[in-house]
Amino acid sequence: MEEKKAIAILGSTGSIGTQALDVISRHTDAFEVEVLTAQNNAALLIAQAKQHKPNAVVIGNENLYQEVKDQLLPLGIKVFAGENALASIVEMDSIDLVLTALVGYSGLKPTIRAVQAGKNIALANKETLVVGGELITRLAKEKGVNIYPIDSEHSAIFQCMVGEFHNKIEKIILTASGGPFRGMKKEDLTKVTKTQALKHPNWTMGAKVTIDSASLMNKGLEVIEAKWLFGLKADQVEVVIHPQSIIHSMVQFEDGSIKAQLGLPDMRLPIQFAMTYPHRLKGDFPRFDFASYPALTFEKPDTETFRNLALAFNALGRAGNMPCVLNAANEVAVEAFLNNKLGFLQMSDIVEKCLAKMNYIAKPTYEDYVSTDNETRIIAKELIY
Repeated sequence: MEEKKAIAILGSTGSIGTQALDVISRHTDAFEVEVLTAQNNAALLIAQAKQHKPNAVVIGNENLYQEVKDQLLPLGIKVFAGENALASIVEMDSIDLVLTALVGYSGLKPTIRAVQAGKNIALANKETLVVGGELITRLAKEKGVNIYPIDSEHSAIFQCMVGEFHNKIEKIILTASGGPFRGMKKEDLTKVTKTQALKHPNWTMGAKVTIDSASLMNKGLEVIEAKWLFGLKADQVEVVIHPQSIIHSMVQFEDGSIKAQLGLPDMRLPIQFAMTYPHRLKGDFPRFDFASYPALTFEKPDTETFRNLALAFNALGRAGNMPCVLNAANEVAVEAFLNNKLGFLQMSDIVEKCLAKMNYIAKPTYEDYVSTDNETRIIAKELIY
């Protein structure tokens, strides 16, 4: 890698964003930070900007603009605020790669703008493809833009496919840890708390993704994302529970051969691969030792107890705007659960009811996605509150 890559990190103060900056800190000869953005965490954004000296920052919450500006403008760092600034900053000529680490639906608009501007994408925001996969992938093809997945599962699939792009995939197998409630039945889950749900056995993630992992909605969203990333049909995606989280996912080719990608659960590995592809940079991350894991186990997911996975497959099968409904309803339900307004199992009830209530649009436009998201959130909130 001769020239430094100029990176824009959307959502730099979250779990993925902070780990991406850690990767950059380890390879300052390969990367430079061009843009950092955050929604509300002004203090951390300011600290990151002082350390990494980007060209510009965006604070989503306009009420915090003055605080960020006062701290960073004297250092020669441009400061912008608001949703429109976030969407337009990705078009800067100096950016080589846009890493989208925003949480939820908020990632859709800036990702579209980045693709339209011809920027390659390192994608950690799975909801972007869940909501608007058809639109994003079509745009990326038109603009000659590459989308490099950061989710550990999709990174694993991508790594298994390197050198195999001319060979036909029979199916992919996404692995899931099963989360903190693996093996529990419905009666066990009626009284679980958010504190219990936030204790993931293997991964350190933000609150929303951790709850999604506990309910298996995260895996459902990943199924839909995989369909668009790899050009698959719904019946070509399988999910298997793998509690140790060592095999991150697998690809089965039409000759029956299966490739798997293994490693310790550390999000910095897929982040680094997305940022450096097609190269691999030397990493000083901990190494996997087979002797420490004498047994790697697998089991079928319990979709009767954890209904979100079945609902996601259903939404994918129906296609159109249904994955957008699934995502919006889930975002509202998770927020309600985190605010103690909803029980763990009730999150699936809200998603299911919204999927039943919302009008189906077979070929949605961007405007349809926006209206579907808005209407679903209104319905979900009415059902909860």
